[in-house]
Amino acid sequence: MLTRQGWLVGGGAVALIAGGRLFGVLELFIIGAAAGALLLASIAIVMLTRLRLAVARSVTPPRVYAGSPSRVELSIRNDGDRPTPVLRLFDAVTGTRGADLLLSPLEPDVVNRAAYRLPTDRRGVIEIGPLEVVVTDPFGLASSSTIAAPMAELTVYPHIDDIVPVPHTTGDDPYAGADHPSALGRSGEDFYALRPYVVGDDLRRVHWRSTARRDELMVRQDELPWQGRVTVLLDVRRNAHTPASLELAVSAAASIVTASWKRRDLVRFMTTDNTDFGYGAGTAHAEAVMEFLATVPASASGSLRGVLDALGLAGNGGAVVPIVAGVAESELASLSRLNRRFAAVTIVHFERSSYDRSAPRDEPVGNAPGLIRVTADRTFDEAWNTSFYRGARAMAALR
Repeated sequence: MLTRQGWLVGGGAVALIAGGRLFGVLELFIIGAAAGALLLASIAIVMLTRLRLAVARSVTPPRVYAGSPSRVELSIRNDGDRPTPVLRLFDAVTGTRGADLLLSPLEPDVVNRAAYRLPTDRRGVIEIGPLEVVVTDPFGLASSSTIAAPMAELTVYPHIDDIVPVPHTTGDDPYAGADHPSALGRSGEDFYALRPYVVGDDLRRVHWRSTARRDELMVRQDELPWQGRVTVLLDVRRNAHTPASLELAVSAAASIVTASWKRRDLVRFMTTDNTDFGYGAGTAHAEAVMEFLATVPASASGSLRGVLDALGLAGNGGAVVPIVAGVAESELASLSRLNRRFAAVTIVHFERSSYDRSAPRDEPVGNAPGLIRVTADRTFDEAWNTSFYRGARAMAALR
């Protein structure tokens, strides 16, 4: 209940009273007694203060990508019948000293609003609160706190680079994600499939009979759908990463998943510690991967060899994108051999200079087909986009 200043005043009061009695100095005794009385009065003021507040707190938005803004918005209404004193609002925030706000006196039924920004420079889950309303006396000697709002969370997804998606391969599944081809029957109008409505679809394509039967908007797919398959493998072995290289690798994985999701590809996300999300498409699947990537740490378990063996058995002719850092030439060669099962293999290799600015310039490690080298001079998005633009131009020249 006593603040730091209160404890100092209390200690000084005791010392002055003791000194006045010991040395027989009445003035010291009076000053000490006055300080003690002030301290008791401050405690009484705080204990007798009764607050009736309606406090609302929201995190807007509750999920963001690293570097995007997010803030906490507070709304405080005085439901009492008398003005409030000056209030202090304190909200603990992970990784910071917390938000400390002073609120001027509120008249009855008056609403006051406040807001503060949250740190979003790094991925992770930021815990906010609980929100405390602190009442202090005018001298700052005593205080009382009350929990006004529970804990909240902000999820910061990894940073996303603007990159092109993995090119389609000959092994893509033209029917992936859609129902089997069918016909309207009575109307005599043939079409390839029915699929759920997505924002942007022409409402004239809505198939109302199927919509009524499924209780979900269904639209006619008048052209043959073509959906790519992409497997993203993230190396999370602790002995292969530094904290800086892991952040770069996670950001690259999130960027590739997002680019493929925007094109409505089937995306399978895996890690070397045996995490496997399986193939999926749509917003829910992409958000599940992003939630995982927001907090994925380096792992002491798992192995690259075991995952490669599993991928060698489960290849399906699509594309596979391993993301590694600081691996040996023999491991790059093992990754390249995935082309026996996959139609395209693209290896993203973060070399030491990309995450350690004090390291000397890297000598090229390996000469694997489809290898994208990320160095201090070539960021991930630059190296990725340049590689695929070059490949597209080469294909065009052969036609």
